[in-house]
Amino acid sequence: MQTVTLNNGIEMPILGFGVYQVDNDATEAAVSAALDAGYRLLDTAAAYGNEEAVGAAIAKSGIPRDELFVTTKLWIQDAPAEENTARALDDSLRKLGLDHVDLYLIHQPFGDYYGQWRAMEQANKAGKARAIGVSNFAPDQLLDLIINNEVVPAVNQIETHPFKQNTDYQELMRGEGVQIESWGPFAEGKNGLFTNEVLEGIGQDHGKSVAQVVLRWLTQRGVVAIPKSVNPDRMAQNIDVFDFELTEAQMAQIAALHTGESQFFDHQDPEMVRWLSARRLG
Repeated sequence: MQTVTLNNGIEMPILGFGVYQVDNDATEAAVSAALDAGYRLLDTAAAYGNEEAVGAAIAKSGIPRDELFVTTKLWIQDAPAEENTARALDDSLRKLGLDHVDLYLIHQPFGDYYGQWRAMEQANKAGKARAIGVSNFAPDQLLDLIINNEVVPAVNQIETHPFKQNTDYQELMRGEGVQIESWGPFAEGKNGLFTNEVLEGIGQDHGKSVAQVVLRWLTQRGVVAIPKSVNPDRMAQNIDVFDFELTEAQMAQIAALHTGESQFFDHQDPEMVRWLSARRLG
């Protein structure tokens, strides 16, 4: 497994396992299978409703805590944001059965995320979160947070896949010391990703699947990725991407697939802002 070094010196695996939209009843078995396959980066969130199942799999695995890199995310908090953020982190830690997470992210760039960030800075200082970062932050929001706060986010987890590549944004983040992380690396198969002729052709050249080509493309770009699957065979396949390398020509072929269009939704769409901002957990 390759790693990236975050801006506070912490090593983070470049490839992990995500549990977004995995039913709580299926999560423990899926995470256990992922750990057996060799994954050590696990990504969950309070909003996913499966932190307890992730924690149960960790507890049963017997893997030393310092060999794991556990990420969870903070949902939008009502006022007072600082107090509620501290409470939300404690609740996530209780569900995970851990005394700290390796990375704690603001899940959505809405509400009083300044207040949330101040609480996360304190959690970082207290050792409850070894690194803190954000998710779904646009360039202006990310820079605003960096310029006007003490701690620079270690990570920004955003939609990144062959059709929405974020190459320029990655360069901006790199210049600010922020690690890019991909959610939805396969675009959930949308826009015909798994039958794309370019990706299939590159896969045939290397004896690899389209999924493996996409994950290799991301790792060669230095993008952390957290593919999701409940199929142990696919989990094993997804982590088996470190024995081949894409050529410059192949990287350029994939670069040409970029459209810049989200395959999901626009965080700047007014109706989506209203919907996300109104949602509360529980």
